[in-house]
Amino acid sequence: MSSKQQRPPGGRRYQEMNARELAKATAEFDRELVIDRSRELTAEEKARWQRARRKPGRPKVGKGVQVISVSIEKGLLTRADRLGRKLQLPRTQLIALGLEALLENPSLVQD
Repeated sequence: MSSKQQRPPGGRRYQEMNARELAKATAEFDRELVIDRSRELTAEEKARWQRARRKPGRPKVGKGVQVISVSIEKGLLTRADRLGRKLQLPRTQLIALGLEALLENPSLVQD
């Protein structure tokens, strides 16, 4: 029995009990849901409950993200992926860096 598990009333494990002791130790589980034994959650408990229920996701960066579909020529995508691997950057970050560079310096675009 791990140290995190609590021993039943009486301090003996269920396997060690006779039928009468086992019935007494587990009597509380024979009742229906006892709502009057519950209580309202405290503010701290509510916050913990909300955090536990929240689905894990990516951390919000800036104003968040917008998923888009973009068509890119296969050769260009291959070259970009190769550069991303070399720089150890995910594709999305590589594209974002390229967009940021163009937004900061539009003269990089050749007419």
